[in-house]
Amino acid sequence: MQVKIFRFLTLLSFVLIVCTSCRTSAKYATTTDKYIPMYGKTTHQEPQKPSKSIAGRGTKNADQLTAFFLVNNPNSDRSSILRLARLYIAEAGIEGINSDVAFVQMCLETGFLTFTGLVSPEMHNYCGLGAIDAAHPGEWFPNEQTGVRAHIQHLHAYGTTGQLQQVLVDTRYEFVHPRGKAPEIFQLAGTWAADTNYGDKLDRLLSLLAQY
Repeated sequence: MQVKIFRFLTLLSFVLIVCTSCRTSAKYATTTDKYIPMYGKTTHQEPQKPSKSIAGRGTKNADQLTAFFLVNNPNSDRSSILRLARLYIAEAGIEGINSDVAFVQMCLETGFLTFTGLVSPEMHNYCGLGAIDAAHPGEWFPNEQTGVRAHIQHLHAYGTTGQLQQVLVDTRYEFVHPRGKAPEIFQLAGTWAADTNYGDKLDRLLSLLAQY
């Protein structure tokens, strides 16, 4: 009889030890599981606030700029927009200009490359340089890269007082007085464009771009 009781107590102790161990293991599994990244798991994060400064570095890569553009003009050729986005990032990087600002300004000025104003696509004028009226529709540039470079250089004149790193192609660069008069996008209103809401329009586009 005593042997049976001893065996029963031994078995009971073993069961209690196993159960306690299971609970402890489950506790730590639950605690550490949240630190283990799940493949494809996404979390909601607030978009990074875009910089309003003309000088500096953009945060978006060419694919993100392209995705933003295509949502607003889905009929465009993706490869062409991707090429243009890469040009903006490269040319802006050389001159220390915010490529995000430059790209959304191109979108605003050209109506996402629909060119409904004075400037036409073959002019490669992506920021309305020199576009005044029908007699003065704007500057012409020989190719995409030169047109983008001229745009970046004009922003450089507005946003900085430094020296250009590349050969000047912006035919209106010298007309910006004083240099560096618009370090942020809001100061382009009434200077770059007569529209007093110009800076707000750029800010809105930057906020939309921040979601990509």
